[in-house]
Amino acid sequence: MELELINKALEFEQRKMRGLSTSDRVKISREAKALILDLNQIYKIKKDQKLMDIMKRLTAIKRKVEKRLKGPLIV
Repeated sequence: MELELINKALEFEQRKMRGLSTSDRVKISREAKALILDLNQIYKIKKDQKLMDIMKRLTAIKRKVEKRLKGPLIV
């Protein structure tokens, strides 16, 4: 289970994120959030720094996608 989840997260990182529709971006954001939360449950028990590094990278991807979803800020 744990190894399967880590592999799924690493595959997610390798995906191409170009030319995505809005619905694709929403799906990616939700999938990233689910992966991060699942990895966090394992991290709470194991305290493995590698898990934390994966979660940080996934969070960066998630933020980038969400930034694009929200559009430009109008001041």
